Amino acid sequence: MDSSDQKNLVPSIGMDSPAKAHAPQERDDAHLQRMGKNPVLKRNFGMLSIFGFSCTILGTWEGLLGTFIRPLENGGSGGAVYAFIFAWIGTASIFVVLSELSSMAPTAGGQYHWAAMLAPTKHQKFLSYITGWWTVLGWQTALASLAFLTGTTIQGAATLGNQHYDSQPWQGTLLVWAALVFALLANLAGGKVLPRLESLTLVVHVLGFFGIMIPLVYMSDHKSTKEVFLQFSNSGEFATQGLAWFVGMSSCAFALAGGDAAVHMSEEVESASRVIPRVILLSVLVNGCLGFGMLIAILFCAFDPREVLNSPTGYPFMAIFYEATNSRSGSLAMCSIVLINYACSLIGLMAAASRQLWSFARDKGVPGWRWWAQVSSSRRLPVHAIVLTVSVSMVLALINIGSSVALDDVLSMAVSGSYLSYLIVSILLFRRRIRGDIASTDDGEQAAVNVPGGKLVWGPFHCPGACGTVINGVAIIYTTIVVFFSFWPSEVDPSVDKMNWSVLGIGGSSVIAVVYYFLRARHSYAGPVMEVSL
Repeated sequence: MDSSDQKNLVPSIGMDSPAKAHAPQERDDAHLQRMGKNPVLKRNFGMLSIFGFSCTILGTWEGLLGTFIRPLENGGSGGAVYAFIFAWIGTASIFVVLSELSSMAPTAGGQYHWAAMLAPTKHQKFLSYITGWWTVLGWQTALASLAFLTGTTIQGAATLGNQHYDSQPWQGTLLVWAALVFALLANLAGGKVLPRLESLTLVVHVLGFFGIMIPLVYMSDHKSTKEVFLQFSNSGEFATQGLAWFVGMSSCAFALAGGDAAVHMSEEVESASRVIPRVILLSVLVNGCLGFGMLIAILFCAFDPREVLNSPTGYPFMAIFYEATNSRSGSLAMCSIVLINYACSLIGLMAAASRQLWSFARDKGVPGWRWWAQVSSSRRLPVHAIVLTVSVSMVLALINIGSSVALDDVLSMAVSGSYLSYLIVSILLFRRRIRGDIASTDDGEQAAVNVPGGKLVWGPFHCPGACGTVINGVAIIYTTIVVFFSFWPSEVDPSVDKMNWSVLGIGGSSVIAVVYYFLRARHSYAGPVMEVSL
């Protein structure tokens, strides 16, 4: 809205008045401008659509179907149950921290903006930069990971339906590309298409859970309660059962990752400073309940985890479906529900990854930032960033042709990168909280708030006092544990094909980012750019 439009607004008491209609948009834009950013994206998302967006990207119950075997190997059935509870509590503490920060500064940049506004002045520039790179790395590899999961799940379903089908790695790569093109078209549609689609996916996400849970539990034979809750294992032959449990626990943490997805859509959400924190907390509550329910159901129905692990489909949950229903058509129907949810999640994940990349490019944090920071004037979408995001995933999918193991190691960087960015902002917020540097209310004395070097003010959502400090501390401890054990292999003295190479991926990527920083970025990147003079 330009100045001439504002002058034509006539105050009126009625709900249909122009002033009333534009008030939320004006408040959101004014809030964003106080953080130094021009409002260039259209706010098409409301509470329901962004909630659906966040829930489907988390996709906890769908994610657990593909990863539950790992805590079974290191921890056992009982270990998996308690690992999920531990991960759920730890993730909730992180999400509270993210909710507080997103309420203070709801921008598409998310973590790197928060790091810049919270860090000490002498370290602000570098901490913001490396946090931004870890976030970019996390989201770009997360998209490639989900696309790979979608494509190879289609291959697994084909194998389940036709025992004579001989799946080839190149076919999996082509299916990954097809899934990415589908998500790309949905993202480029613009307007109200994506928000409406995300509202629909919320229904699919919830109803799909019951569509699988009911036939699985009803038709399958069940283990005893003792076997499910009190059986432990240490297949990796670690020194202690506790160490094995922590190694297996990281898979449960992976299923709950992605809480900052809604944050990166903040500049397209109405009343973002209030809506985003609610969505983040509701997402971990809903997905935690659904994920825990699916985990318990799978544990009661999976009689021989090692047998299903060797399923020719490549996915143990498909073997469990077939064992429960004794019907290929019934199993394929259940698999199709999972596939639909994967495809829907892929759409939202592409949107979040591209917005985060666009925002970092807007602040001159990536090579070629002038190109990637452009926004289509007609669609009001960062089209160049969306296309780059798809291209990165397509290139990574080529690795599958040579080695699916190598691709798994590359894609495991998704969670490591995201959790490292969570760790940085959690520590910086904890420091500011202890020092009492954040004001409880905005007195209006300064035009710019929650920007590097500016005044810090709590947003509408804030966990005050000792309670907030304790939760912040728990988030730091839990995130440190997840990052540390995410680099561990699944067994002692692993062979080359079973080694976890994600530490090499994260370390190598971080070194490249640091080299680029000292060679070029330190001359152009100064943290979030103040686009608006206040």
